[in-house]
Amino acid sequence: MRILLAEDEISLAKAIKKILQSNNYEVDSVDNGDDAIYYLLSDNYDIAIIDIMLNGLDGISVVKEVREKGCDASIIMLTALSDIDKKVEALDLGANDYLTKPFSARELLARLRSITRGNNSIDSKVVLGNTTLNRTNFQLSTIYDSITLANKEYQMMEMFMLSYGKTLSSDRLMDRIWGLDSDADISIVWVYISYLRKKLTKLKSNILIKSNRNAGYYLEVIDDKENKN
Repeated sequence: MRILLAEDEISLAKAIKKILQSNNYEVDSVDNGDDAIYYLLSDNYDIAIIDIMLNGLDGISVVKEVREKGCDASIIMLTALSDIDKKVEALDLGANDYLTKPFSARELLARLRSITRGNNSIDSKVVLGNTTLNRTNFQLSTIYDSITLANKEYQMMEMFMLSYGKTLSSDRLMDRIWGLDSDADISIVWVYISYLRKKLTKLKSNILIKSNRNAGYYLEVIDDKENKN
């Protein structure tokens, strides 16, 4: 799951990012409203954590603009204790929840879990063919065995399974999993696809990661009989 953090207090932003990353979230951070809008409209994020007080456009303006332009990422606002009117305005404009500063790491993580459970499009398990991806513990499994995926392996497998029937370009995988500002070479996408292919084979999965020449990669479910041959 990829999160955008929009917070202009540098020390707080670093602390929140560290907490999230230590709990297996992928995080990008910005310190102003204009960048927050640009990143959110890239459609790369599941959740945004946005401070109401930002450099440039404030958090309220960010929520208003991204909702008007169709962004459906869940949004948690960070607010000061006295910002009652702004809390209400943010919620009315499309924010999903808010956290009042100061807050604990446990509360932040609980709010993230709650907002994830509350999103009906997010199930704890994704099943395709004979293979299940557990989105709680990162396990990929079949009746034969199970493997706990590393974070980016999990992100890629989740993206493939949720996009079944679609071809995902290397650029799209790169932006979504490594982030818009990553300086990693795009060949890393192929490396991780190779990792996943080996693990699917070990699990005797009947789903394959196939390439579409000059377009990208997609999943294909093969017949059980074919899988046994």
